[in-house]
Amino acid sequence: MNYLEIVGTLVGLLYLWFEYKASIWLWPVSVIMPAIYIVVYYQVGLYADSGISVYYLLAGIYGWWVWLRHVPGRQEKLITFTPRKLFMPLFVVLCLVFALIGGILATYTDSTIPWWDSFTTALSIIAMWMLAHKYVEQWLVWLVVDIISCGLYLYKDLYFTSFLYGLYAVIAFGGYLRWKQLMNVTE
Repeated sequence: MNYLEIVGTLVGLLYLWFEYKASIWLWPVSVIMPAIYIVVYYQVGLYADSGISVYYLLAGIYGWWVWLRHVPGRQEKLITFTPRKLFMPLFVVLCLVFALIGGILATYTDSTIPWWDSFTTALSIIAMWMLAHKYVEQWLVWLVVDIISCGLYLYKDLYFTSFLYGLYAVIAFGGYLRWKQLMNVTE
């Protein structure tokens, strides 16, 4: 039994709660959780997931800074829809990151699922950036990541993590609805 995975799962549940509530406390937790999962993922050969955890750790610091950044007349950044002008650049970044990471994993590692690992990693980079900017659609991107990741972690015998991502998928849908509701309250 991987006790580090269990601790990571518990911290992940705390993260999920704070994200659902749109609480700024999600950011300190989003620094702790990836630090744990860097090791867990590396141990089972999910190298892109291990690498993305480094990104999550850094993105946690960035997201915390963005949410704390003072805007005159406002306490914190408001939840908004993703501007349409960002759709194409986000798609291009997704494709480039997917191809780059997938190619590296397929060529230089012993990964048994390089392209799936790369796909969830590329989507996660996009979703984390969207979360930092409080775009409501980040929940939909996470929903896709969570569903695919749930299956990947089952395949890799990471049962607690698979459960966590299954729960993430359910909460992602509810989080999307909740954030839309919060948007309407703040408008």
